[in-house]
Amino acid sequence: MEPNNHKIIESVIVVVAYILLRIISSKLIDRTMTKKIVQKQRGKIIKKALNLIYFSIFSIFILLIWGVDQKELALFISTVLTVIGIALFAQWSILSNITSSIIIFFNHSVKLEDTITIIDKDYEVEGRVSDIGLFFVILKTKKNRRKYPSQTMYLFKK
Repeated sequence: MEPNNHKIIESVIVVVAYILLRIISSKLIDRTMTKKIVQKQRGKIIKKALNLIYFSIFSIFILLIWGVDQKELALFISTVLTVIGIALFAQWSILSNITSSIIIFFNHSVKLEDTITIIDKDYEVEGRVSDIGLFFVILKTKKNRRKYPSQTMYLFKK
């Protein structure tokens, strides 16, 4: 067999393993949600995070299969992480939003579908939490508008 045929077969195996791992982990999370071990809203967030982690890992495997040098890949990843780190430290609000989203997720202070009031210096926003991302808590107001307030504001549950 030609070397490229081996790479294609290995790539197909990695893609199949990626798909199987996503399906298995999704079913496992769904099962824990039905047993009420994990709340439905938290399960969605856990699925998003796991999918991002799986995609990153399997992308690295594909790059290694197709001949990207490990030293070059490590250099590229460290360079990207350094640039992201510098960008985040240059933008303290983004870094604080990521940190506060992690705290909100693990502290269980706010869940999806909770109604909250956000009190800021200039204005007050009230709405239902429709999504918790890395950068924002997305609210739906009473007028069914989407709001993207910063997570660094004070959150008060109704």
